[in-house]
Amino acid sequence: MRTSKVTPEQMVHILRQGDSGVPVVELCRQHGVSEQTFYRWKRRFGDLGTAEVRELRHCGKRIAS
Repeated sequence: MRTSKVTPEQMVHILRQGDSGVPVVELCRQHGVSEQTFYRWKRRFGDLGTAEVRELRHCGKRIAS
């Protein structure tokens, strides 16, 4: 299975930068991701905060064990 170069916490941080008014094209260029990837993250993590993403990861690891 392929792993991401960016952690979920970093994904949420990038999404919050986009919410604050930074153009999506500029964000994608800075972080080396495509616009399609940005919008996929937005669909997945759109209204979650960093703490909530950490909690999801923790629950997922606990279930997998």
